[in-house]
Order: sequence, then C-alpha cells, then structure tokens
Amino acid sequence: MPSSDLKTASALPVVPSVNARIAEDLGVSESRVAAAVKLLDEGSTVPFIARYRKEVTGSLDDAQLRRLDERLTYLRELDERRDAVLASIDEQGKLTDALRHALLTADTKARVEDIYLPYKKKRRTKAQIAREAGLAPLAEALLGDPALVPEEAAAAYLSDDVADAAAALDGARHILIERAGEDAELVGAVREKFWGAGRAVTAVKSEQVAGTPAAQKFRDYFDFSESLDTMPSHRVLAVLRGEKEGALTLAFEGGEDEDYITMVAATLGIDRAAGGAATDWLATTARWAWRTKLMISATIDARLRLRSRAEEQAVAVFATNLKDLLLAAPAGTRPTLGLDPGFRTGVKVAVVDGTGKVLDTCAIYPHQPANKWDQAKATLAALVAKHDVELIAIGNGTASRETDALATELLGDLRKAGQPGPAKAVVSEAGASVYSASEYASHELPDLDVSLRGAVSIARRLQDPLAELVKIDPKSIGVGQYQHDVTPGTLAKSLDAVVEDAVNAVGVDLNTASVPLLSRVSGVTPGLAQAIVAHRDGVGAFASRKGLLDVPRLGPKAFEQCAGFLRIRDGADPLDASGVHPEAYPVVRKILDKTGLALGELIGDTRTLRTLKPADFADDRFGVPTVTDILAELEKPGRDPRPAFATATFAQGVEKVADLKPGMVLEGVVTNVAAFGAFVDVGVHQDGLVHVSAMSDKYVSDPHEVVRSGQVVKVKVMDVDVDRQRIGLSLRLNDEPGAERKGGRGGQPRGGQPRWGQSRGGQSRGGQPRGGQQRSQRQDRPATGSMADALRQAGFGR
Repeated sequence: MPSSDLKTASALPVVPSVNARIAEDLGVSESRVAAAVKLLDEGSTVPFIARYRKEVTGSLDDAQLRRLDERLTYLRELDERRDAVLASIDEQGKLTDALRHALLTADTKARVEDIYLPYKKKRRTKAQIAREAGLAPLAEALLGDPALVPEEAAAAYLSDDVADAAAALDGARHILIERAGEDAELVGAVREKFWGAGRAVTAVKSEQVAGTPAAQKFRDYFDFSESLDTMPSHRVLAVLRGEKEGALTLAFEGGEDEDYITMVAATLGIDRAAGGAATDWLATTARWAWRTKLMISATIDARLRLRSRAEEQAVAVFATNLKDLLLAAPAGTRPTLGLDPGFRTGVKVAVVDGTGKVLDTCAIYPHQPANKWDQAKATLAALVAKHDVELIAIGNGTASRETDALATELLGDLRKAGQPGPAKAVVSEAGASVYSASEYASHELPDLDVSLRGAVSIARRLQDPLAELVKIDPKSIGVGQYQHDVTPGTLAKSLDAVVEDAVNAVGVDLNTASVPLLSRVSGVTPGLAQAIVAHRDGVGAFASRKGLLDVPRLGPKAFEQCAGFLRIRDGADPLDASGVHPEAYPVVRKILDKTGLALGELIGDTRTLRTLKPADFADDRFGVPTVTDILAELEKPGRDPRPAFATATFAQGVEKVADLKPGMVLEGVVTNVAAFGAFVDVGVHQDGLVHVSAMSDKYVSDPHEVVRSGQVVKVKVMDVDVDRQRIGLSLRLNDEPGAERKGGRGGQPRGGQPRWGQSRGGQSRGGQPRGGQQRSQRQDRPATGSMADALRQAGFGR
C-alpha cells in the first residue's frame, strides 16, 4: 500500500458536483452557480451575465463571476485528472477501495498527484532495480524485526546481481526510501510542515559578484532570511529576480531535521529506540529518506508555492492599479494639444480634435541644446489659436517639468492678452512608445513618424484614458509590481479580464470606437471588431443598434452579448444611447404606457421615475433587478461611472529632487499602488513613496483602501535623499519630519517605527534587513521599515 493510512472504506464517498463545490467556495446557493455555469458554457461573457442576467444568477456580481469562472476551470481539470488517475491505476489492476476512496476525497490537484505517485510510469529507479534483484523481502525482514543483524540477514540475498552484503543492504534501503517518498499522507504532511516552519535564505553569490553595480540593487538580500508563510510578494519576486540575474543564491530551510526524520520513521514503522541490531541501519534509512527524497520534494514544492502566491498577489495589485487607471476621469471630447517632452530630440507636438482625429503635428526645440524657447512658445500659441485648443496634455517623462514650465508661461501670456487659454495637465506616458511602434499605430497613423505618434497618444489619453490605453498591451502600461517577473499567461488572463470589465462598465460609442476598443466589448472578437469598423467605413455611421445585424458574421448570439454595451449617440432611438439592452425595450414601452409620457419626456425626469415601483413592471423574463437598472438608466442614460476630471498642480520652482525640503506640502498624482504603499508623482521626475504606515491615522491593511492610481492627492515631504533619489512622503499632513511615526502596522505598537530618514541602505537601526532577518539572528520579531527601504525593495518606480 502506498500509505499506511489509506484504509479500506466501508462505503465509497460521493464526490460533490463541481457546482456544489463552487457554491460552497462562494457562499451562495448551488442553483445560482448552476445558472451562471450554464450561461458561461453557452458562450455568455462575465460582463453580460453580471449586467443583464441578474434574475438568472441571483445578482452575482462581476467579481463573484470571475472567481466562479476560475474555480470552474480548476475543478473541471481536477475531476478530469482524477478520472484519468483512477483509470490508470485500475488498468494496472491495483485499484483498491482504499485508493479509490482517497482519490475521490482528494480536493486538490497536488493531493491527486501525491496518491498517484507510486503508480506512475517512470524510469527504472534504484528501488525498482533492487526489487528486481529480489531484495524486497530483505527490506521487509529488517523493518519487521530490528533484532536482526543487517549483514547476516543480507548474506542470504546474494546473487549474480547482488555482489555482497553491502550492496544488498543498499538495495533494501532504496526500497524503503522510495516507499517513504511515495507515501501520500507523509508527503502531504511534510509539505505542509515545511511550508509552515520553513524559511527562504539568500546570500550573495560570491564576493566578486557583490562588488558589481548590477548586484547592488539586491544588497538587502546578501545575507537574508524570512519565513515562507509571511514573505510578501514584492520580496519574493525581488529574490527570484536576484537569483535569475546571478546576484543571489536562494535556499530553503524547513526547520529541525529531527522532526522530519521522526515523521518518516513513524510512517515506515521504525522504532529508533528499539535497541536491536538493525535499529541504527533503520534510523539511518529514515534520515536518508528525508535528506535525499522528501526534503528535495518539499523544497521544490515550497519554491513553486512561494512563487505562485507571490504571483497571485502581484497580479492582484497590478489588476487593481490597471482598473483604476483605465477608469480614470476623462477630460472629454475637446480639442487637445499633446506634448511628448524631450531635450536633444525636441518636444513632439500633436493637435487632435474632440474625436481624437489628428489635425496638426510638429516638433519644437525649447530646451538644451537648441534653447529655442521663444520660437517654441510662438509655435504653440499659433496652434492653440488655429485649432481652438482647450486642453494641453504633457507627458511625464524626460523634460516634463521643463515643458510644463513652457506651457505655464504660454498660458500666462495668453491671459495677459485677455484670452482664457486652455487647461493643462501632466499625464502618464507609460506605454506611449510601445503604442507608437505597434502594428495598430502604423495602421491608424500611417503618415506619421513614430516619434509623433507618441504625442498623439498622450493627447488622446487625456481625452479618454480608457479608449487610448486599450491599444497598449496592459503589461506595458507600467502600473504593476514586478510584472516582468510574473508568468506571462497568468498575468495576461487577469489583465484581460480587468480591461474587459472596465470597457463594458463604461460602454463604447459604436460610431467612433477603434478596433482595439471594440474587441474588448462583450461578445466581440478581434475579427468581429474589424468587421464592424469596415462596415462603418463602407456604409456609414450606425443609425441604430439593430444595424449591427447587418455586419457580416455578427449573428444573434454576438448581438445579444454586445448590444447593451454599445452606444449610439443622437440615433433614431434614444434608448440606443443608454445601457438598456434592446431585449428589454418592451419594458420601457410598458413604463411609457403607465406614465403617459413620451420617451423624450421620460428620460431624465427624476421626479416621475422615482415614483415608479420596479415590481409593477416585472414579469417572468425581466425581474425587479433588471427593471431597477432600467429605471436608473432612464434617469441618467449612458451615465459614465468614471469620476469627474481633475488635475494636479505641481508647485512652482520644485522641478527636481534637490528642490524638495522636508515639511513641504505638495499636490501630486498617484502613479502606482503596491502592497506596502503608494508612489506619487510630485513633478520632480522621481516618484516619492507614501509608506502604508503613513497613509492614515487608522490601521491600513491594503493601500488600495486609501488611494488609487491616477488619484490627485496632497502629500507632505518627510524624507529626501538626493544622492539616491529617494523621497519619503506622507498623506498625513500633520506628520512632522523627524518625529516618531504614528500608527504602525502588523502588530507594531504606535511609535514603534523608525524615525523618518533614520533607516538607510536597507538596514534598520539594529542593522537588520527590512522585513527579514540576517542569518545569524533567526528569532522571529516584527519587521520595521522606512520609506526609502520599501522603495528600494519594491524594485520599481521612476
């Protein structure tokens, strides 16, 4: 038997259905899960089900549906693998009731593989060779009677394949070691103990490597140890990157070997205190089983588990930041001038109209080495006047503050001349260069130089961040935590879901949307998106949603999935501009009959709409949730869930890190939110860090509870390190630089954090690396940290 604990069951268990297991996970009824699964299997998308099938699923939201979809895939794969394993063992004639029971109750893929391990087809092992040589009885004899003298017992098993007693005993030992290594219960117990008690231990690869500039960013981990169970994702990914780049070595320690050897001995039935002649040999066998088999498998599992958890956390951070950025406030359909700053190569300029159409482009050279300041300002003034520019978008890269100063001076001149002048804003240019060189940009802007396309993208992303950012691979938008260290498939699936949810939450203008934007709409594939645009270009603008059915290859199912998310402004039917699905238009007709009003009169009539009871218009197909949504849509048709547009005003005269002084209160924009805090752009080309402990007077478990990417915030400068370009910030404007921090985290007493600026080089006042321990001091204790430490450990930020 592969396990002493796999006992024959009197009655085989019934495996709960996939739907039942998901229902338990989500804490909802199985009927709601079954309805959602049926819709997913029929090809419905998560946004469609969440918005237009509330009655069917009992109003499961998009987050629940995403989790349901994820679990559905996993559990179906688990059941498929379980069936394959059962069939394989049965085919070998080794399927007992005990084995079947164990497999039917296995609730993870790892557990199934543990049970299957002894029955897997594998290359000939030393244990298998020993069994073929007839040494299995010797192993059993020594295990069953510790009083036997190993060498004397082994003498009876010599043969042409077994030269001497030592070889016989080695073979017997391999048999017992393999038995322990394939025992499902033992493997599982060792795995969990190793994870709970284990630590990741890092060291610099060599003294020679330690002196290289490339290794310095990992110096916090040159002599470092941290618990596997609590090690945060950003440190895990930093350590793995350091190992990959050849700066670090990474090992895993699981605690005292003796604990594991005891577990092995108990599983094999070895009494190490028996005192028989074979006891030492058996004890050594147990030790070898741990050191040569189980410790290796536990280490591999710990590495995989650590990475998997870190990736899951990092992807969650990235997804939240991406959603915030995609759903940032749009400036609207106003003529916009985009500036892509640069020094030597000049500032690229593009003017687009309210729809994003390119009207004009050029390059100006206001900065060094050309220094054509006045000429550049005159060029911009002419463009503003010629195209009635209402907005100026300035990229936040190199020469951003200098270009912002140029725009500020231009606006001052316009005001002196009695002209109101456009509003200006600094926007993230992350991913603009990726878009500029992309195949889609070549198709969309074929007559523009690659460098000028970036200015167009900067202008458009101020008008509508969502519509522009969907053209860029989400990984290139730059709001992630170690995104390049995460498995691409894992990251892509999560980010695609975020983009899909964001696009469908906002809705898409059918007559202006690009192919990348349309392809993110529920039920619209990239091929269908191209077909829609081709039809629009050939026939003209869509007059109604029904016109979609004239698009080649867009059938009733695709229409059902996408129609409610597509908007037609100023169309034949006002409902086509709303979030009301065409299938529910009859409900609106019933409401009109009830009120006696025309559709144009009812839309926006808050007083009348709020007197209506959804239940009065519900029927077997459209229940109260859908009617409630319809009434809300009629009150504010096509409402945009995004916040109102606002911009940060950077302080005059503060253009570089050296200009910052502790105590300054500045306005800035949140560029990134990580597990340990948020990065804020205050206009000095280097983001500052607001550590999570400086976000609120209350305990903050997740920085996203306080801020989001793209949010305009006021911060106080607490710590400035010009040499290393480190900026410590606080959202608590009553904090004083140099004072003890208030409100620590993770069990830290108030005032228990280091003073601002006291922690340097990844070391606390006690010399310990942030969040971990030096290997000479392994006792557990709360971790401390500072802004500068967290910034360096994060490994990203400008």
